[in-house]
Amino acid sequence: MPATDPAIINLLQCIDLEEKEQVKRYSLDQQHTLKSLKAEGLALHPISVIRKNFGYADYPEIGFRLNFPAETNLFKDGAAIECFISGEEPVKGVLINLDGKAGEFRLFAPDFPDWIEDAGVGIKLAPDQRTTTLMKTALNNLEKNPELYRLFRQLHEPSFQKNTIEATRFPALSFRNKNLNESQQKAVQAIVANEQITIVHGPPGTGKTTTLTEAIVQLVHAGEKVLVAAPSNTAVDNIAKALLAQAVKILRVGNSTKVDEAIFVHTPEGKLANSKQQKELKQLKIRAEEFRKMALKYKRSFGKSEKEQRNLLFKEVKNIRKEIKKLQAYNEEKLYNEADVILGTPVGLYDARINQLTFHTLLMDEAGQCIEPLAWCIFPLAQKYVLAGDHLQLPPTLLSNEAAQKGLNKSILEICIATAGNGFLLNTQYRMREAIAGFSGHYFY
Repeated sequence: MPATDPAIINLLQCIDLEEKEQVKRYSLDQQHTLKSLKAEGLALHPISVIRKNFGYADYPEIGFRLNFPAETNLFKDGAAIECFISGEEPVKGVLINLDGKAGEFRLFAPDFPDWIEDAGVGIKLAPDQRTTTLMKTALNNLEKNPELYRLFRQLHEPSFQKNTIEATRFPALSFRNKNLNESQQKAVQAIVANEQITIVHGPPGTGKTTTLTEAIVQLVHAGEKVLVAAPSNTAVDNIAKALLAQAVKILRVGNSTKVDEAIFVHTPEGKLANSKQQKELKQLKIRAEEFRKMALKYKRSFGKSEKEQRNLLFKEVKNIRKEIKKLQAYNEEKLYNEADVILGTPVGLYDARINQLTFHTLLMDEAGQCIEPLAWCIFPLAQKYVLAGDHLQLPPTLLSNEAAQKGLNKSILEICIATAGNGFLLNTQYRMREAIAGFSGHYFY
């Protein structure tokens, strides 16, 4: 059943506007030629394929080189892309990384296109339909979840009574980090006492990550299972490192190719790297690849019996890959249960299939950069929420001006600060010069 709430409908319309603007900007057509896309930094062409393998979730992965370093900063790690060649249907994928003249991307397809090593192959930015679909699904499901929908209405009701926590209700805590200032200590106490939403905000350099780390340690010590999210992989890894320094049992989920090297051993792939289970998976992947190569020996023009043989071989490849996915899911579920804290980006957490677990608290860092619909993708995973960030920094970037005007550029942090209360300002600056920090703190906060 489609959404009926006007605020939800507005957000869905905003997502559609943003998606249309992305399609318009990234299209390869009469108005947007390959030459113009390259000039705008929206396409890399031609590319030379230097490596092919099956990687994350058994998707095809391609390493490539350019003739010259890319003169664009739009091809960020994790960007949605399409791999194309003239006269063929493009294949959707995601950019894993791009560094100078070398890069790597993953295709959302069961196999490599037949033309992948032909001359004239390129990649171009594409609408992020995967994230768009996740956000639409989350919003359309909101009204079916009474508790979550009640929270949504509270955040969108101007008359909503702010539910502040009185200082007298703060629990007495034995802080592990003895260097916390008074504002950080109060924020940690508020997070531990949190019953619905608590906000920790302040300018850069005021110790938000330090505060969140202490709060997570306290929650784990109290027996909670905690979920940690941030829109950027860098922010997720920063908290992961801080928690590891406190000997917290963590699991970092998501695309392991975007994870800091020091954190990789704490991803499902890293933890299983030399295990008996991984050796079993490797043998299955080798078998699948052998059958795939046998099938590819039958070229595009062949007779009926060859076609049947090719189809049988591909069917066997498909069956083996199903077995691989089942085994991976079993191994990962065990790791999920063992961890006290699971960390990832919103999309990474959504993809991790952890909805069968019970998380008491979800903490989101950099919440000032997370658009509201993306937050609702992971809010169903927990019972209580902590949002940290700086709502006075630049808002999330959008292509559609109309979507921004209708409210899609408002972050979940900005919305919560306006209606939910429970805001704790960190007021001690550890990075800026005192004069600058004093001015910004007084003027903006």
